[in-house]
Amino acid sequence: MDDKHISSELIYRTVDILIILFTLFLGSPYTNFYNLEGYIIAGLSAIVIFGLVGRFTDIYTSWSGRPLKDEALRITMAWLITFLSLVFIAFVTKTTEQFSRVVLVAWLIATPVLLILARFLLRQIFAHLRRMGVNNRRVVIVGMTQNGLHFARDLENRPEFGYHVAGFYDDRKDRVHKEVLNHYAHLGSFEDLIIAARNGEWDQIYIALPVEARKRMLKLLNDLSDSATPIRLLPDYFTTNLLHSKFIEIADNPVLCIYDSPFSADHAFIKRIEDILLGSIILTMISPILLGIALAVKLTSKGPVLFKQSRYGQNGDKIRVWKFRTMTVCEDGDDVKQATRGDSRYTKIGEFLRKTSLDELPQFFNVLQGTMSIVGPRPHAVAHNEQYRSIIPGYMLRHMIKPGITGWAQINGWRGETNTVYKMRKRVEFDLEYMREWSLWLDLKIIFLTIFRAFTDKNAY
Repeated sequence: MDDKHISSELIYRTVDILIILFTLFLGSPYTNFYNLEGYIIAGLSAIVIFGLVGRFTDIYTSWSGRPLKDEALRITMAWLITFLSLVFIAFVTKTTEQFSRVVLVAWLIATPVLLILARFLLRQIFAHLRRMGVNNRRVVIVGMTQNGLHFARDLENRPEFGYHVAGFYDDRKDRVHKEVLNHYAHLGSFEDLIIAARNGEWDQIYIALPVEARKRMLKLLNDLSDSATPIRLLPDYFTTNLLHSKFIEIADNPVLCIYDSPFSADHAFIKRIEDILLGSIILTMISPILLGIALAVKLTSKGPVLFKQSRYGQNGDKIRVWKFRTMTVCEDGDDVKQATRGDSRYTKIGEFLRKTSLDELPQFFNVLQGTMSIVGPRPHAVAHNEQYRSIIPGYMLRHMIKPGITGWAQINGWRGETNTVYKMRKRVEFDLEYMREWSLWLDLKIIFLTIFRAFTDKNAY
């Protein structure tokens, strides 16, 4: 960050360090701290580990546009990883008996609470200062287009982000949106912009030219390279799709993958290891639950305990997905009727199993088998795939990765019956977003939220 503006990252890190040390010694009335040196080492180690994990969980990047609840989750996860790492180190070094359990429990609970509270207060302070014009950035937009206007309006409506739009530059004033001229200043032509950039008049420059203005844009970017002003691009829909694509090299030639698997070989390996480790741990933990549900299904209705249904897996290949039977029928053909609220086909415990997603637990065997992943787009019945692939653009792209037991769409409210094209379109939209934005952290976040929302989702039946 430049010297003209306050570094929020520096403030966040300083506050985090003070809180971690403060909460460690918060339990001092309950111990004589006979091992003061050990507590100091633990505190300093926590600061280092939390800082490293914080980079991984992205808690020190700009909070602009990120909901507080998302940041709170990231902070909580970062602290849990830090604390468990310290406990593991203490266990390996056989020093656990040197620390008070009261102090450690207080440290475990109080630290994330105070960290989140501090972030909330800092957000309010920064937002107030920016509304007053303190620590704001003066930015300009190149290209008086609808795309540029939309961006300017968004910044205007969110002053807490700290951006002030000084106006627009464009050398074709006769072809601009009148709405732009009615609300923002026309600062001049591209030649005027280049001079202003070289003089350092603006903190940031945003280019909103359409994709068909490629030649003008390339010349402008070449001219602006002779300045030290940050240049940013506001992509249109077409450019956004390209930016989400990945580059590969074939015979020394760069190739842009428009529709392709989002996972590199390394990412696919990491995700498979994640599935094997977490899947094995979860199956071990839930084995008593699986046995209990199996017994309940068998005693309350006639038919098999488990139900296998054909679904599309990775690359559109058919797979057999395991579920606990929740209905009096086992449909798996060309015409599969979706479950509805209060469906008459439910068994005595079937509706409860579906509402809580307990009927999906046998799919962890699919995960270990390799046909599914813990996190990914939910697999639909083959009949539904054939129905929606012809009416929803990009529907089959979700099959470039393994289907999941839970997914980004499900924790964002698009779970349950998809009885309209709109609902299915929104589910596909979130599935494709997950594929574009995948990271190990995102998978852990989805698993974490799934556990807490499984019993409260009103869309589940």
